[in-house]
Amino acid sequence: MPITTYSELKTSVADFLNRDDLTSVIPNFIALAEAQMEREVRHYKMEKRSTAEIDTRFSELPNDLLEPIRFHLEEQSTRMELISLSEMLDWREDSKDAVGRPSYYALTGNALEVFPTPDGTYNGELLYYSQIDKLSDSNTSNWILASHPDAYLYGALLQSAPYLKDDARMQVWSMLYAGAISSINTQSKRAKSGGSGLRLKIRSY
Repeated sequence: MPITTYSELKTSVADFLNRDDLTSVIPNFIALAEAQMEREVRHYKMEKRSTAEIDTRFSELPNDLLEPIRFHLEEQSTRMELISLSEMLDWREDSKDAVGRPSYYALTGNALEVFPTPDGTYNGELLYYSQIDKLSDSNTSNWILASHPDAYLYGALLQSAPYLKDDARMQVWSMLYAGAISSINTQSKRAKSGGSGLRLKIRSY
């Protein structure tokens, strides 16, 4: 049976478990699998861009942000450097909270903090990994299910094991799920490197 929709995925999970009494909890297994995939999958299809005017110390982050990739100001020729909150505090203390063109940023709660505090209005662009579009009765598919249904299937089956107290199958589902996730991430790396692999750069002095 093909797995191309949310409904087909739920049916396949029930078939693999050989159970017909889990209709109400299988959606929970799928939701838990999605939460785990968001922690482990980093694919170019998850990349999004968000633009905003940066004119204050703090700016609101996109609601679907998982992890920043890079942030730059259009007025700058190089991207801004991501630093820790501790480093951000050190910079502010050492410079007595300087004002100027921002060069550094950090994630502070649900906001993006820049340093120095902007002395005007700058156009910023954030490239980031976004959350997965969750499956539901109204959103019946997404890019992972369309291209990697095994990740969803084994992920849901893995999440079912603790509920069913099926320790014997947990290792099997875990191994199959890990293999699917590894393939997804590897595919993304190959696509972004053009299939040529990484090149070693040697500098001469």
